[in-house]
Amino acid sequence: MAQKKYLIAKLTSCLREDKIQLWKPPYTNEKKEAGKEMKELVQKYSSKLNINENDTENMLEEIRCKAIERGTGNENFKVTGIARLDIYLPRRKSRKIPLETNLLITGKELRSQIAQEHALKENAIKIIINKKQLDLGKTLGDQGVTHNAKVMVLQLEQSDEETKRRVQEEELQCKKEKEINDKMQRTKKGLEILAEREEYLDPDSVPYLDIANQTGRSIEIPPQAKKALVLAMGYHEKGRALMKKKEYEIALPYLLDADKHFCECSTELLNTVDNYAVLQLDIVWCYFRLEQLDCLDDAEKKLSTAHRCFQRCYGENHERLIDIKGSYGREKVLFLRLYLLQGIGHYHSGREKEAAEYIQKASHLYEELSIDPDKVSRLLLLGFSEQEARLALRACHGNVEHAANLITNRREEKAQIRREERAKRRQRLEDINTLKSMGYSERAAQVALRNTHGNLDQAFQFILDNPELLLEDDDDDDSVALDQFQVSQESIDQLMYMGFSRESAEQALKVFKGNIHLASQTLAHYGGVLPASLQLSPEGSSPSEESASSKDSPTESAGSSSSPTDEDMETDAVNEILEDIPEHEEDYLDLTLEEEEQIINEYLSYIQVPQH
Repeated sequence: MAQKKYLIAKLTSCLREDKIQLWKPPYTNEKKEAGKEMKELVQKYSSKLNINENDTENMLEEIRCKAIERGTGNENFKVTGIARLDIYLPRRKSRKIPLETNLLITGKELRSQIAQEHALKENAIKIIINKKQLDLGKTLGDQGVTHNAKVMVLQLEQSDEETKRRVQEEELQCKKEKEINDKMQRTKKGLEILAEREEYLDPDSVPYLDIANQTGRSIEIPPQAKKALVLAMGYHEKGRALMKKKEYEIALPYLLDADKHFCECSTELLNTVDNYAVLQLDIVWCYFRLEQLDCLDDAEKKLSTAHRCFQRCYGENHERLIDIKGSYGREKVLFLRLYLLQGIGHYHSGREKEAAEYIQKASHLYEELSIDPDKVSRLLLLGFSEQEARLALRACHGNVEHAANLITNRREEKAQIRREERAKRRQRLEDINTLKSMGYSERAAQVALRNTHGNLDQAFQFILDNPELLLEDDDDDDSVALDQFQVSQESIDQLMYMGFSRESAEQALKVFKGNIHLASQTLAHYGGVLPASLQLSPEGSSPSEESASSKDSPTESAGSSSSPTDEDMETDAVNEILEDIPEHEEDYLDLTLEEEEQIINEYLSYIQVPQH
């Protein structure tokens, strides 16, 4: 299959160089049949490319027929509006099948049509167009689907045996579809909850996600950017977990969701982490393992993006990595996969010289990164994990003693970083409690400390300068309206003794529900009169009602609920996410290279290796 793609690409390149249009005379007659001149072309290109004449004739005829078919389709689309879509079916001999349809039908109708025509269970397939999952409720035109679009069909089953068993009953297929959709919804729910949780929380009691740099230390990121990055990285980890199980059909939608969320992050942020580059590699790898690279028009662009991103993160010659980690042996597996995919892309495009160059680079890296199993066993006897052993041996070029020292030192460094990060979170929690003891809400304390980079004195001033924060209330009991709140005469007298008017004292005490400290601090800060945003309206409604109706707290938007059932569901959703997040921060570098070895050998057998 790969060799045929290569030869067709070479023939297409020759035709383009010679400015030959096979769909026009003399190569195609009025009846759209092959002209006599095709024989001369067959002999010419068979000799030039050293291909069997019969194979050359068959491939040229295939190119000619497809060109006629495309031309006819283009004319038909202009006249009737009926578009031609190229349907790429999962793991079939006839992978690419044309389908004619108008673009006003819905995604559901297209899915139904594909399922019926190709004996697939409708509820057991997903459709990807332009790197996006097809929305079943919208029309094709509304989703940007155009004439000659490539339609990738994913089958949700995980094995041929499982497929045979599950396709027997429609109910089981519906159940499978529902399970996968539910799982994706739970993933989204769990990630949103984790993305909204604050960094001060105690991880021993409430799990949350943090963003760390290559040394394992937390990175300060603005809240909105952090949410997008957490969602992107969470979807990516979910997809990677499925890729490890070779469940590429199910993994791909998660990776595409991750790509969407990464695009919401700033370029500056993406340049500081290699996650985006790794994701581009994973997406292209997924398409390749699904044998659907033809559906990914920008595979070459994605690989170039990954390469540039690696250079920015690691340094042109990996100097940043060496400075941070002392070596770059572990990251070489990423370049191995990058070179391999680039080589495959060149080969499928008929560029044999470039293909040979990149596949050989991948082959040389494979030889360098292959690990002696005996050395791994020696490290296992010292109490290290297999993953730690592989990563350390690659970093230390196979030296067992150096690898053991590296693992030990890295364990100590990680323990120290964890202690420091935990101390920072404890300090933040203490600062929040200090502000709470002064009468401010927990939410107000969080916002103030975040905006003042943890400076307690500045946080106190920040709250006073932003009166809307004074309306934040951790108590959900709103049974007593503020205008009906009974203020004691003793409290009013205390504020009047401080020099405030009766009217201001009474109003402040109502707004702050009798909290003398908050009332006095606020009145003093604003010259004895509450700011307009805190004053009670003439009708007596609470000043917090409008602000409360116009915004939800992040915790609420993440779906918190007093219902025990909802809380259990949220806990399950979060736990599902945490199960897929690896303990080792370099898990993405721990490739066994078994797949890569097989693919390298396959493509080396296709190309002519230059002799030195």
